[in-house]
Formats: sequence, structure tokens, C-alpha cells
Amino acid sequence: MTMKKRLLFLAAALAVAMMVFTACGKSVNNDNNGGQTVAVTGVTLNQTTATLALTDSPLTLVATVAPTDATNKTVSWTSSNAAVATVAGGVVTPVAAGSATVTVTTQDGGKTATCIVTVGAPLTTDATGVVIGGIKWARCNVNTPGTFAANPQDAGMFYQWNSAIGWSATDPMVDSNGSTVWLDSWVGNGATSWESANDPCPAGWRMPTSDEFNTLANAGSEWTTTPAPGRIFGSGSNIVFFPATGYRSFSSGALSNVGSNGYYWSAAPPSAPYGYGLYFSNGPGDSSTNGSRAYGFTVRCVAQ
Repeated sequence: MTMKKRLLFLAAALAVAMMVFTACGKSVNNDNNGGQTVAVTGVTLNQTTATLALTDSPLTLVATVAPTDATNKTVSWTSSNAAVATVAGGVVTPVAAGSATVTVTTQDGGKTATCIVTVGAPLTTDATGVVIGGIKWARCNVNTPGTFAANPQDAGMFYQWNSAIGWSATDPMVDSNGSTVWLDSWVGNGATSWESANDPCPAGWRMPTSDEFNTLANAGSEWTTTPAPGRIFGSGSNIVFFPATGYRSFSSGALSNVGSNGYYWSAAPPSAPYGYGLYFSNGPGDSSTNGSRAYGFTVRCVAQ
């Protein structure tokens, strides 16, 4: 064999060897990954938080398994609190006010993703109120003296302790008589309890006592952002929503803590010159508060 033929033979053999090596080195072919298994590396949801009202339609959560060519994309769904929200195939149905964590889990690898679902109180303005602990509470705050606000999430008006004059919940500040002069030296006429002549509640309703607020707090509550930031008191169908209205400063009437805290007057103070009421925030629990009677707090009535 001549030198030229030998070189041509070696070149051809090398080409064949390279083709064989390349073919053997492929991990996936065109036949459905060549029978190889692609493991799941994670899962995500299209929402990580959701808020629903009791009257809302079910919410559909969508799970995306990674990688896109994973062999086994089967997932399962669970709810941490089926009394609040149920889930089936990613469809979340509100049941009662509260919060629940919906979890999706992959069959392959046990990868998880979660969505925190908050179910809020129904948007109702039923004037008959709701009974909690034997006490009937109005569903809305007091607006102008003798009237309720239109919706449970509405702040209504702010009142200084033992005053029948309401102050606007938004700026510019103006009272129910049209004045813009804040009464920073107000002491509630030196009264020992909220006088009936100054009670801003509509007919058939009155200012609550501190004991009635304690009964409400002991019934349990949960922070929510539906229908607005605030707390839901009670359980099951006997629930009432209190918006986090904030307050007006005793010294200037300036608005503060709107959307983060709630302040509600009660009828009886601990001692002069203070007023007394319900306080809550987005943290755990509820408590009482006392402060200058010149503060502007909101009012929630109980049935007489």
C-alpha cells in the first residue's frame, strides 16, 4: 500500500470513530428523551398571597413545575385550614373569615410552594348587627351623629370623648358642624361616663362599655386586609369587621396610624382626664387603651 493510500485510510477511519463517539455521547435523543428520567427541581405558584371575601367566586391557583421537560409533573394540593378555605386541583374556595396556607407539592421530589389566603368578612350593611358573646354589635362605624357609615370598611367620623361632634376621617379636617378648629383642650365636660345627650349612636344603639369590648376581644380576632386593613372579631357566621381607622391627635387633630391601628372609644373612662377604649394593630391580640379625652377616636355602637 502506498503512502498516499495509507493516509486516506487513516483519515477515513478517524472520521468513522468520531461519528461513533459523538453518537454514544448524546444523553437525549428525539424519542421522548430517549427513555431517560428528568427530575423535578422545583415548583412555583402564580400567586403567593390572595385575599377573598366570603361572597367571592373561587380562586384558581396555577402551579408551574420546573424544569419544563420534567418527566413527572404530578402535584397535590392541601389547605392548612379547611374551615377557612378549601382547595381541590388548585381551585380555592372561601368558607369563613380567617387565613389559610394553600400548599402545592410535587409527587417527584416533594418540592413545595405556598399561597397565603386571607378570607375577609362579607361586605354587608345589615343594620340588625351581629351578636357576639350575647352582645349585638353594629356592622358599621358611626358617621355623622345619629347615622352609620355606608360600609363596614368605612371609618365614619372621629369623636372626642363624650362629644356629639364628629370630625372627618380624611383631610382637610372639618367637623360635623362645619368648623375646622380642633378642640385641643377638650376634657369631656368632666363627666364620669359618656352622657346620653352626647351619644352619637343612631336611635336604638348606644356607646359600648369597656366590659363589652373585653367580651368582644375574648371572642377572638384576626387581622385582615379584606375589605380593608382591620380586624375581624368573632367566629363562624357571627363575625364583625372593625377597620384600622387610626386616630386624630389630641393636640392638633392630625391624622395618624390610618390603616395600621384601630382606636374605638368606650362609654366609661378609668379616671379623669382620660378616656378609655379598644385598641388593636396587625399584631397578635387586642387590648384596651386610654388617653387624653381630646383624642379623636372612632365609634362602634351596641344595641340598647
